[in-house]
Amino acid sequence: MKHEEIIKLQKYLQMKFANRNIDVRPRPKQDDSVELYIGEEFIGLIYVDDDEGERSYMVQISILDIDLDEVG
Repeated sequence: MKHEEIIKLQKYLQMKFANRNIDVRPRPKQDDSVELYIGEEFIGLIYVDDDEGERSYMVQISILDIDLDEVG
């Protein structure tokens, strides 16, 4: 993904989730996905999909069972 696209995606997510701490970062040596952070915590990946001229984005978030222990 190009820098301009990454910035647009980040601004959209910040607005949609009302969270200015959302950060979208390029992945080294990968141009079909970016990394998703909240602050400095890695949350997941966002993949881009080009299908017959239409572009969409898929968010993949992995939650470990030990992370759920933090919320009781």
